[in-house]
Amino acid sequence: MRPLIMTCGDPSGIGPELAVKARGLVKGSVPFVWLGDPQHLPERADWVEVESVADALEAACGVLAVLRHDFPARAVPGAPDAANAGAIVAVIARAVGLVQDGAASGIVTCPINKAALKSGAGFGFPGHTEYLADLAGGVPVVMMLACEGVRVVPATIHIPLSEVPGALTSEGLEQCLRITRSGLMRDFGIAVPRIAVAGLNPHAGEAGVMGREEIEVITPVLERLRGEGWAIDGPLPADTMFHAGARAGYDVAVCMYHDQALIPIKTIDFAGGVNVTLGLPFIRTSPDHGTAYGIAGQGVADPTSLVAALRMAAQMAERRG
Repeated sequence: MRPLIMTCGDPSGIGPELAVKARGLVKGSVPFVWLGDPQHLPERADWVEVESVADALEAACGVLAVLRHDFPARAVPGAPDAANAGAIVAVIARAVGLVQDGAASGIVTCPINKAALKSGAGFGFPGHTEYLADLAGGVPVVMMLACEGVRVVPATIHIPLSEVPGALTSEGLEQCLRITRSGLMRDFGIAVPRIAVAGLNPHAGEAGVMGREEIEVITPVLERLRGEGWAIDGPLPADTMFHAGARAGYDVAVCMYHDQALIPIKTIDFAGGVNVTLGLPFIRTSPDHGTAYGIAGQGVADPTSLVAALRMAAQMAERRG
């Protein structure tokens, strides 16, 4: 397999120390190269600079292969530096270029802080997902969070809760569902994905008493897709969708807004969740956590989610051939 590229993320966060820990844990089972400035790696880290992504295959087992991308400033753990914001964004763009050129089999992104990038580099995107979609030509994408116990997709993502009802449209929901189903088939090897769809309102609207989005927006889409032979259920009350018995009945839960989807997965597996962007022409995964400035540089950050993101990206790459 061609190596994966791991982007450095915000070097003032926990990304650099997690990259070193992850390399030691996956050893040679998942080849990857870290794209960033080696001055940001922890002292005494075991790393080697390489000239190309392919050279990562020659690095010794457990040694972090580094593809250098110089930054203008050193990084102080826990204190994001506006001077580095542009380079953080440039690393993401460079990684996309490399994977689009066929040098790498996919991208694993370490956490960024959107507010820091906006103030330091005028970053105009709500997050990684939207920026990657733009770099890929403006393709429609879906954010999926996955762990061993559940997969979830929010139909609307990084918008205020007050804007969700207006943003939730039949066209948008259908696009989300189609991208999700295709992604499960292509990248996860599920021939006939079973999809559970949450309602927006309490009790899934209770026949219109608590809201009409289920009747006017969600149900017509689901009925149309059932007519195409889909295994799709809903709209369902969100509060009964995530106990163990319910989760056994579907492959993915599509929810109507960010927290409706992310609270269950972070409760079920806080450390091991993986963020996957479906719909891109390349593979992208990410740990399901942020920069964690409060513990950066202390050596206590948990690499579980980053290791899971690496392994999931490698499995997706194998399925894509």
